[in-house]
Amino acid sequence: MTNRFNRRQIIKATGAAAAVGALGMPTVALGASKKVVVVGGGPGGATCARYLKIFDPGIEVTLVEPNKTYHTCFMSNEVLGGHRTMDSIAFGYDGLKKAGINVVHDYVTAIDPEKKVVKTKGGQEFAYERCVVSPGISFRYDTIEGYDEAATEKVPHAWKAGPQTVLLRKQLEAMADGGTVVICAPPNPFRCPPGPYERASQIASYLKKAKPKSKVIILDPKEKFSKMGLFTAAWEKFYGYKTENAMIEWHGAAEEAGIVKVDVANRTVTTKFGEEIKADVLNVIPAQKAGMIAHQAGLANDSGWCPINLHTFESTLHKNIHVIGDASIAKGMPKSGYAANSEAKVCAASIAALLNGKTPPPPSYVNTCYSIAAEDWGFSVAAVYRLAKDGSKIVKVSGGLTPKDAPPEYYKREMMYAHSWFTNITRDIFGL
Repeated sequence: MTNRFNRRQIIKATGAAAAVGALGMPTVALGASKKVVVVGGGPGGATCARYLKIFDPGIEVTLVEPNKTYHTCFMSNEVLGGHRTMDSIAFGYDGLKKAGINVVHDYVTAIDPEKKVVKTKGGQEFAYERCVVSPGISFRYDTIEGYDEAATEKVPHAWKAGPQTVLLRKQLEAMADGGTVVICAPPNPFRCPPGPYERASQIASYLKKAKPKSKVIILDPKEKFSKMGLFTAAWEKFYGYKTENAMIEWHGAAEEAGIVKVDVANRTVTTKFGEEIKADVLNVIPAQKAGMIAHQAGLANDSGWCPINLHTFESTLHKNIHVIGDASIAKGMPKSGYAANSEAKVCAASIAALLNGKTPPPPSYVNTCYSIAAEDWGFSVAAVYRLAKDGSKIVKVSGGLTPKDAPPEYYKREMMYAHSWFTNITRDIFGL
């Protein structure tokens, strides 16, 4: 494929985004009180907190995150496939504390944009000059009859890594050989566009070894999906896709395969076409919107997501509050962990400049997304972006996709790159 990035270029681009604005970034302003409160300690929030201290050590940064351990959504599908443990995707906040960040484990209950105060469930209040909100996603349970938060204890979504991931894995282990796993994919936009299809691949990889008479059915409201050509080629190669003995079936919008109803007790779903499909293991991934605190703080619009200034990620609804990661409407970029990491650095550079009376530096954004479809078989998409001249969207400058006709060694190398990427990005996020 033309315009394909090599690894040196990707590393160079990533480094450029990480250091955006570093040249000419302000030094510590003596006597100044510069307070930033970051809400949410995932890839967006934790990265932003770290880079605020890197760009200006004089900024007083407080990170508020309820969980003492964060489980990454990226690579959690490998847990479902039996190729990775939960401990391997678990990260703490000691690295941020060592960087001089005040880490508070509490739930944010309110953000007052007039008084510039963040309030927590534990009764604490934190004043800020700038606030960064990185709340991730919440679920639109109202879009599927019979499926609510209580239902997830029996029919997991596993779209927030942690106990839900463990539950789904245990259900897969308990399923008899010859059973059917049904994955109900969500409509756009949603966190990690290739995720449901990597999940199907990882589960099929496990079943192929442990329960070879079983299969995975994907019910999808969309006509197509991210990396569709690469996934379906891998499914044909490893799982008999489109044959009588296929371990993976995909049914899309043309078949009205999106679901409208769930019978939790019987693990049955009803599609838009009216067909009832019974599962032995049922995984329902609902439609999504910005995390709840974004709605409570008035940062989301009617779309369910948060409109922002794409240069600084400052909310267009409330001044001095910035929204990054999955919750933001970062038009032109996907909702991915690496995108959140990149957006956080742009946001941190902008805030450091603004707090010191400077103009935010020109932004640069990057994204790389790996998917592992089978043992020794991975592929990726990578891109470098810039802000459009009119500021209306983020535009891809260059990038590429793993070639479909690449030799097996190439796909094996991509899988190795995926694991290396995971090690590097988690160090960048959590400072460990």
